[in-house]
Amino acid sequence: MKYIISYSTPHHHYIDIEFIADKITQSETLIQLPAWRPGRYELANFAKNIQKWAAFDEKGNALKFQKITKDCWKVQTKGILELHIKYNYYGAEINAGSTYLDATHLYMNPVNCCVYVPERIKEECVLELKLAKDYIVAIGLAPSPLEGGGIAFGKPMATEGVRSFIAKDFHELVDSPFVASNNLQHTKFVCNRVEFNIWFQGECKPDWSMLISDFIKFINEQLLMMKAFPCEAYHFIFQILPNKIYHGVEHTTSTVIALGPGYNLMKGELYDDLLGVSSHELFHAWNIKTIRPIEMQPYDYTKENYSKLGYVCEGITTYYGDYLLYRSGVFNEHQYLQTFAKRLQKHFDNFGRFYLSVADSSFDTWLDGYTPGIPNRKTNIYDEGCLLAFITDIFIRKNSTNKYSLDDVMRYLYTEFALKNKGYSETDYKGVVEHFANSPFDEVFNNYVNGTTDYQPILQDAMNYIGCELTFTLPSKFHEHAVGIKVQEVNGVCKVTAVYPGSVADIAGITINDDILSINNMQVKTDSSVTNFSEWCTYFGNIQLIFTIATNAIIKQITLQPEPNAYYKIAQMKKQTSVNEKQKNNFENWSKNNF
Repeated sequence: MKYIISYSTPHHHYIDIEFIADKITQSETLIQLPAWRPGRYELANFAKNIQKWAAFDEKGNALKFQKITKDCWKVQTKGILELHIKYNYYGAEINAGSTYLDATHLYMNPVNCCVYVPERIKEECVLELKLAKDYIVAIGLAPSPLEGGGIAFGKPMATEGVRSFIAKDFHELVDSPFVASNNLQHTKFVCNRVEFNIWFQGECKPDWSMLISDFIKFINEQLLMMKAFPCEAYHFIFQILPNKIYHGVEHTTSTVIALGPGYNLMKGELYDDLLGVSSHELFHAWNIKTIRPIEMQPYDYTKENYSKLGYVCEGITTYYGDYLLYRSGVFNEHQYLQTFAKRLQKHFDNFGRFYLSVADSSFDTWLDGYTPGIPNRKTNIYDEGCLLAFITDIFIRKNSTNKYSLDDVMRYLYTEFALKNKGYSETDYKGVVEHFANSPFDEVFNNYVNGTTDYQPILQDAMNYIGCELTFTLPSKFHEHAVGIKVQEVNGVCKVTAVYPGSVADIAGITINDDILSINNMQVKTDSSVTNFSEWCTYFGNIQLIFTIATNAIIKQITLQPEPNAYYKIAQMKKQTSVNEKQKNNFENWSKNNF
């Protein structure tokens, strides 16, 4: 199967694609476009971005076809040798999993826009790009020799700007996003015989020495932990935007990461985000791209691939993405505890944890996993999964007297499942944990993975093992801990975004998406995306509060009496002030840092 990618008017954002399949033997041929992309477990319906679609034989004669599903076409191919599908795809959005074209560059995730013949999905695929002569390509696929000689990868070609790459099958093709541009910034280095490339597209000024130093540290820590890497060369491909964005998508030989704004890239919180998402996505090269749930071995691009194992795929990756930055010395203790505190905060602020387990929430990502959804319905496979990974890691360390850890589980899943091209099940994962812990995992698995038992006691116990504790302090915002609501400025309005169940606000009738117009006859205003609501709440303090609220455009007044220190709290993991030598040793064994 061959794909020819070209374009003529880049500011229109339409990419022209020609798909060629030879050796046609059937009288009817099905042509399928993926309905979702691995890494985001929801239907995306990419076919909505196709404007024109037509079928031809090898002589250019039009063929009859019929669209039989939202993203599948049946083509009449009796008596033809080659099938040519010509269509276009609209790419006008930039994130880590999208496709985009403008006058500055072409960015493509083939899973968005490349069709295939379902029964030939394992055949070799050729990707041919017709680009400007001075464009270079950041891609994880191997280059192919071109007519007239020459190799495409990473270099401008004199042959009409054509670049050609080979994928062993359709799975590898759609797992290989690329950016083609004449403005790519690039460096590379080698860690443990693996070549690592860093590419930047967009306005930014990379500090290469700092980047390479930090990347080598966490990459080496991951390679040391896993002992082997799935590929010989890996690419970090960054889409840097002028606006705020944070998004990453994993692939076997690469990751695409969208970050912004570019002027903040190398400093402060955004640089920490760059390191965090890079470490996270690299760990995915093992966990989900090669270590894969049995339900996704192989992927079925036509429909939902349901799995309850999101707490492993995403939760363990989230845990290790941050934890290995700390273990490798890229993050200091304060930075790591800050990231862990964010996971804790999201967990304790989400009351859906009492209604839907993390395993069931994984299954339901296909339903509404990437939107807030209705209040208090589900958990988050990233955050709850991260906390469960920490709990599981400590469970293994504690029961094996620090002989084994979650590291051993991941290595075992890689060598005994991934490298043998086998998917793992819930039972497999539980069994591997029990093997290294030499202890039953039923309580954790039944109550916390597949149940909705409160995490707080088991988190306290796990933290205590390494000389730490779970602490709760008051937030600075009076309305959060005393009234039981969280608010946010939305389009110039102070809007309620969360209500603590059973709080005075909840009992009084305040609900999510209410607009707060005034408090005790003082108008609530916003200025530069900041509302003065918090200041007025603090000012009035413990006296009776009268809110003027708009609910679905109906104005009403609500009176309530604050209850300070009763509701939302700030959750953190901190070192205990008094610990014994065993706890210190446990901490140092876990963190590879001094207590």
